[in-house]
Amino acid sequence: QVQLVESGGGLVQPGGSLRLSCAASGSIFSIYFMGWYRQAPGKQRELVARITSGGTRNYADSVKGRFTISRDNAKNTVALQMTSLTPEDTAVYYCNAVSATGSNNFWGQGTQVTVAS
Repeated sequence: QVQLVESGGGLVQPGGSLRLSCAASGSIFSIYFMGWYRQAPGKQRELVARITSGGTRNYADSVKGRFTISRDNAKNTVALQMTSLTPEDTAVYYCNAVSATGSNNFWGQGTQVTVAS
């Protein structure tokens, strides 16, 4: 089992920045992908960004150029730096960890990000 604990959500004005962090513990040796998903009210959960243990990154088109994902394998953490935030970025953001085979998929409890003036 892997436990994921997120931090860093909150309220920010449009155009502002926010940094989310996620710490993993437990059977972390099995983790290959770490990433962030989000779910806005009435919408499906969607991938925001993810990064492999080797540092390969993928981003949703809607956040490219604005969000940056980073990972510290030594500390078992993943972070999401969000800039130029818009109200459309408002959602609950979930940290996610997946094993290399995809057979194990873990989720954090979620952290609320609200972009409003």
